[in-house]
Amino acid sequence: MKFIGITGGVGAGKSEILGYLKMRPGTKVMLADEIAHDLMEPGTSCYEKIKKQFAGEDIFLPDGRFDRGKMAEVIFSEEEKRKQMNAIVHPAVKEFVIETANAERKKGTLQFLFLEAALLIEEHYDEICDELWYIYTREDIRKQRLMASRGYSEEKVYQIFDSQLSEETYRRYCKCVLDNNGTVEKTYSQLEQALKNIESE
Repeated sequence: MKFIGITGGVGAGKSEILGYLKMRPGTKVMLADEIAHDLMEPGTSCYEKIKKQFAGEDIFLPDGRFDRGKMAEVIFSEEEKRKQMNAIVHPAVKEFVIETANAERKKGTLQFLFLEAALLIEEHYDEICDELWYIYTREDIRKQRLMASRGYSEEKVYQIFDSQLSEETYRRYCKCVLDNNGTVEKTYSQLEQALKNIESE
């Protein structure tokens, strides 16, 4: 089994590619955001730690679960609070990912296991994955997509771009670069070629 991490800037079209990969036989896709979401449900140790850390904040729904909107307001209002949240959630996600990868290797039924995470490089997933792949889409295309699909202003888009890694950094860490500037078919064709290259190693 090959364990591959997929990353790229916001608006690069990762969801499209992951959707395609999910349909492939012998392939499993994990999304770090979804894992984090599940790990923050009541009854998990991650939930208990967050509850304790943010006990004084108005971030709870009547049933005890977190109010995502209010939580976002709290952690994005103060850098320190965002760091506190990340210090709880990121290690929990990483632990889950490692356990899943180990379990899948033991089972031996998968050919490819993919992980998509926004902070793949920053969180040192290169030490866990066999290799990292970068989905490259030009900034102007990503800007158009984000303004159209999420209704972001130009200023907001550039704020997000500035907070992400540079293209050079992505390319330095990633073994494979998928060019997602053309048609979807062209991207899928590159994807299949990259998977064939691994199969023939």
